[in-house]
This record gives sequence, C-alpha cells and structure tokens, in this order.
Amino acid sequence: MWFAPQGIGEEGRTPDYRFSLANERTFLAWLRTALALIGGGFAVDQFLPDLQWGWRVGLALALLTAGVLCSLRAVNHWVRCERAMRRGEDLPVSRFPTLLSLAVAVVAVAMVIVVLARGNR
Repeated sequence: MWFAPQGIGEEGRTPDYRFSLANERTFLAWLRTALALIGGGFAVDQFLPDLQWGWRVGLALALLTAGVLCSLRAVNHWVRCERAMRRGEDLPVSRFPTLLSLAVAVVAVAMVIVVLARGNR
C-alpha cells in the first residue's frame, strides 16, 4: 500500500475528508520529526569535531537511525490509519512513539553527560 495509495481508496467507505486531512497532517508531523532527528545527527557529527570519535559517531548514528525509523513509521502509520477509517475500525495503536521518546531521551542524557564531561577539561 505504500507505493499504491489508490488501493486504499478501494477499501470501505470514503471517510469525512477532514479526518483524511488530519491523518495527512499527522504524517507530515512525523516527517518533520524525522528531518529534525536526521539534521541533529548530522549536526552532532559535523559540529562536535573535538568530541571523542566513539561518542560523536554513536550519538550521530543514534539520531540518524531514529530519523530513518521515524520516516518509515510515518508512512506505515498513515496507511494503517487511512485503512482503519475506511473500514470503520478503531484507529491502530502503536508503541513506536514511546520507543522514539525513550531513544531521544537516552541520546539527550548522553549528550548532557558529554557536555558536563567536556566542561571539566
């Protein structure tokens, strides 16, 4: 369904367009989050050259990976919600927001540790 969204239109009844547009806005919000995470990963790698290589690469890769997963999850969630609305089903639930929040929190704590450690030099 990712690459053939017209197939979604063949399922169930067409929902109120406001709900479809809200689903699309949510999709775009997920993409903005993914872009921010990817930008943060590149920023860590490019603007912290003095940071020990392992820390810099680890933090950058964690942010980049979270961005990739977030962008893929955005498409999946959009399709699942659109199908559920057309079928008159409950909207799907997901653990992904919790996992993403925890991953970002772990990276943030690691960055706080790095900043504090660099201040002691």
